[in-house]
Amino acid sequence: MKNKMVILLPLIGLCLLFVLPARAEEVRISIAASLKDAVNEITAAFVKSNPGFSIVPNFGSSGSLAKQIVQGAPADLFISANPDWIEYLVKEGKISQDTVRIFTHNILVFVGPKTTEISSLADLARLQRIAIGSPKSVPAGQYAEQAMQAAGIYVELAASNKLVMAKDVREALLYADRREVEGAFVYRTDALLAQNSTILYSVPAGMHDRVSYLLGLTREGEQKKAARDFDAFLAGPEALRILEKYGFDIGGDTTGNK
Repeated sequence: MKNKMVILLPLIGLCLLFVLPARAEEVRISIAASLKDAVNEITAAFVKSNPGFSIVPNFGSSGSLAKQIVQGAPADLFISANPDWIEYLVKEGKISQDTVRIFTHNILVFVGPKTTEISSLADLARLQRIAIGSPKSVPAGQYAEQAMQAAGIYVELAASNKLVMAKDVREALLYADRREVEGAFVYRTDALLAQNSTILYSVPAGMHDRVSYLLGLTREGEQKKAARDFDAFLAGPEALRILEKYGFDIGGDTTGNK
């Protein structure tokens, strides 16, 4: 009996190898919060056509995500709403420069209730509470600061404590939707998701750096076929169609040149 058991156990183990499903290969992605809805739909489309892969997203402000990666957080691919954070990770040796390219573009807008009249950034001086993503880590906040500096109102608004800092662009939008502020700087794509706010003003492109999302594979991701395949899918027609559906600007240079 013991001899039979010795023979059967390896056979049972061999059978289990064929019965148990293979574990999906994970791709961990760190993505700017303003891309959340579009990227969720893109990843669903990718997994549907690649059932052996699993995408694990981490959404947040670009600066916070970049710092997490430097501190050792697992990530195979990073998409930043500001080129500076991609460059930061390249300098830190976390991302290969050869994999960096422009993913898409966006437009900075100011949102608030329909009753608020804004015809220029100078009109913001009349408001009491304005939400922006913290310029220290949120690209939308950095672009908003640039625009207000160009309009000559940033120092006045900051000194009078009228600027309410948000941890990311989605939180800034939430403040506006809840009427906790009179308006907020967000991306056009976020504004399209607003429940109680509308676009009051589109900030002229010349008042700030172009809103460009850059993508790069980490050193770990560069070695994973699943991560490389997902990167290629992000540049394909289905991903571009989804980005356009959510209001992103898919035109222009996507080669990685700034």
